[in-house]
Amino acid sequence: MTKTLEYTHSKLNEDLYCIAGYYTPEKEVKLNYNDRKILYVIGEAVVEASCCGNTSWRYALVPGYIVHWKKKRNEAGLPVSEVAPISEEEARNNIKQTIQTTEAIAQVQFW
Repeated sequence: MTKTLEYTHSKLNEDLYCIAGYYTPEKEVKLNYNDRKILYVIGEAVVEASCCGNTSWRYALVPGYIVHWKKKRNEAGLPVSEVAPISEEEARNNIKQTIQTTEAIAQVQFW
């Protein structure tokens, strides 16, 4: 049986602050891959306060294969989906290449 995780969807185009800056999820995409759907999120991360200066970059986060789409809401009212992490190296490489080509983003992270 495949291990599944809960993914809490962030509000899009709203900054989420962290220690040295913030990140902004901008869009969620459902990608068809081998008769399954994959969820990935595109956003921008900004470092405002570090010893080395300021910087920003665009990223893609891949929670995994969609098992149940927005099946419930958490206490804050945000939708929660059930996903299965992508562990197969070949699948990760193919998905990463597709996202990099489609979105023109170098940084692709998998759960």
